[in-house]
Amino acid sequence: MDEEDLAPGGKSVAEYATYEDFLSSQVTELDMFYLEDVNMARKLVELGYRGAREGFSREQFEATKAAIEAKKQAARQMQKHVFSAGKEFEDGMLRALQQREEANRTGKQASIFFIRDYNEFGQEISGYVDYSHRLATEDFEPIFNLRKKFLPKQTDLSFFNWETMRVMSKNSPNYEVIAKSPNGMLFRNRRDSKIVNVDPYIYSPGDNSSRTVVSTKEYISVVIFDHYNRRKT
Repeated sequence: MDEEDLAPGGKSVAEYATYEDFLSSQVTELDMFYLEDVNMARKLVELGYRGAREGFSREQFEATKAAIEAKKQAARQMQKHVFSAGKEFEDGMLRALQQREEANRTGKQASIFFIRDYNEFGQEISGYVDYSHRLATEDFEPIFNLRKKFLPKQTDLSFFNWETMRVMSKNSPNYEVIAKSPNGMLFRNRRDSKIVNVDPYIYSPGDNSSRTVVSTKEYISVVIFDHYNRRKT
């Protein structure tokens, strides 16, 4: 539960049907003994003279309640758009995309895919792809319906065309590209500032990260760097 969803007293605003219910929850038997008027007791809670913490206006209550409902609707909408749900895939690449789709859509993970394969012109290309960003900006239904491959683009974290020798890199909403580093290319997660090191010869890619080599017959090479998001403390 997010802290911004809590009312004074530590309970979620969602637990109260109305603002009056919330105010009443902060009124004690001692308050009623002295005041003998529930409306007056509620008003004192609203003004911050009674209750567990500072005052909590009707506008704050309604705004928080609306925000909670918006989150619920967004979550329900997200569930409808997990395109790989219920599908079965033989190739390891598609299974890997499927296994990570929901977590990357909801922000629990920020996976980076290193992909090496051929483009539509038969040119060998490779690159590092921010999976969460591509899920948010691209229709994945053709990919999960086997009508299209998941390939690096010039707008991804990095892109290299082995025939034209074209090299490009670009930051994403989830990662900052650190190209000029003694340790090779690095990616800084924007949410928790952790570094993802994609060097294949190191033991670990970094804190809260893991590396998986994918067995696939449909692509030349696929390696996944899964980063498990943690908020800054």
